[in-house]
Amino acid sequence: MIQVKDVHKSYDLGETFVHALRGVSFSIEKGEFVSIMGPSGSGKSTLMNIVGCLDTPSEGTYLLNDRNVGNLNEEQLAGIRNEQIGFVFQKFQLLPRSSALENVALPLKYASVKQSERLIRAEEVLDKVGLTNRLTHKPTELSGGEQQRVAIARALVNSPSILFADEPTGNLDSKTGNQVLEIFKDLNKRGQTIVVITHEREVAKQSQRTITIKDGEIGSDSIN
Repeated sequence: MIQVKDVHKSYDLGETFVHALRGVSFSIEKGEFVSIMGPSGSGKSTLMNIVGCLDTPSEGTYLLNDRNVGNLNEEQLAGIRNEQIGFVFQKFQLLPRSSALENVALPLKYASVKQSERLIRAEEVLDKVGLTNRLTHKPTELSGGEQQRVAIARALVNSPSILFADEPTGNLDSKTGNQVLEIFKDLNKRGQTIVVITHEREVAKQSQRTITIKDGEIGSDSIN
């Protein structure tokens, strides 16, 4: 599903030239649950931006479902993100004045799905993450763990081929964080491909495989 081949990413910051990625190569198969782990400044966020089609490599090749992402313009990248990728972020990024159901249905509005179908599909994915009884609650009426589950449901509502989670337990206590990771495991058992970006070894251990990155290079790639 994901093929990263000798990918480099550099940034010209005027007085300095930053080499964020230095020849990274790996692949991820459909149905895998993989963690990309590294400390702050290791290049893992840059790597997630590339594999999540938020950015393109300076050099090298990135294939997503056999399509060369590096050759695409911003409009084409946005199309891939909308159709094939779901994102879950550390800070949830929910609309504060909208209910859980409305937050989850929002991506379908951008995809021009009619309202009646949007609400049905949003309710279905909220049921998957155990929030059937919280459909009308706004984010301020939900716990941190519930807000993250809403964010996961929103990421799933377009039936993405791959789900990216960037530090998904970073704003949660350890018990709630483990509950969120159990949701990822359950989704993975149902066939969902999941990539978690983390700096925490205990989080990475919950996946099937861990790719570590340091100073813009792959340090290790091992089965958990």
